[in-house]
Amino acid sequence: MTASPRASYLGPYRVEAFNASRESENKIHDDDVARRFGFKGGLVPGVDVYAYMTHLPVQRWGRAWLERGTAECRLLKPVYDGDTAVVTAVEGTAGLDLRIERQGELCVTGRAALSGEPAAAPTGMAEAPAPPTERPSADETTLAVGTRLAMNPFRVTDEYAEEYLRTVRETEPLYARENLVHPGTILHIGNWVLRHNVVLGPWMHVGSTVQHFAAARIGDVLSAGAVVTANYERKGHRFVELDVLVFAGGQTPIARIGHIAIYRPRQLADAT
Repeated sequence: MTASPRASYLGPYRVEAFNASRESENKIHDDDVARRFGFKGGLVPGVDVYAYMTHLPVQRWGRAWLERGTAECRLLKPVYDGDTAVVTAVEGTAGLDLRIERQGELCVTGRAALSGEPAAAPTGMAEAPAPPTERPSADETTLAVGTRLAMNPFRVTDEYAEEYLRTVRETEPLYARENLVHPGTILHIGNWVLRHNVVLGPWMHVGSTVQHFAAARIGDVLSAGAVVTANYERKGHRFVELDVLVFAGGQTPIARIGHIAIYRPRQLADAT
């Protein structure tokens, strides 16, 4: 990341990383399973690591970024429970270039920007079947390109919102002061769309892009429509890409997410 002479710097913002998903269905967050995959321990969820990164855009632009800002992140290396994640940013004419490091190692790169005008949300993406009662296994058929997906609606309660701020160690007072949903929760919806529709083994979120249309409020019922845009193999891993549109109250567009995940790591393929 090369800064121009006019660039300014934000951070460092330090977070003691916390793995809140040790007991989740995704066993990549379990220490024993993750070690069998070659990791040091259970991975802190990528969506929560992204949540650490969003602190600096909100510090820079406030609520406006939650209403019309953009972001992208690429998860390069794991962050583990107890690590000190160090978030920094360089601001240039195009916005913020972001980094997260642990013990001097680059783990995440990202960008954030603030649009001058609200972006127009796409139409038609809410038209998706409800998640199945009996979820099939994730594969090339159930996650075929063009498959439409939805999630089970989720109400953001006061209790959930407070717990999430503790989980991601958020120190920004804006969320509690204005009853706003943290953008990490919005990105979680990319994961929920997958989990609500197919059964996954250990899997990994590896990157996302986000376009905000409005700030979600505590008490909102969040839902989403999505379409599978890619399903491919690379270096032995099986990837899926989703285009997700998040709604509040079933009709107000909140954010559009481009979500990328390894849904079948090569370690699983090698074991079969």
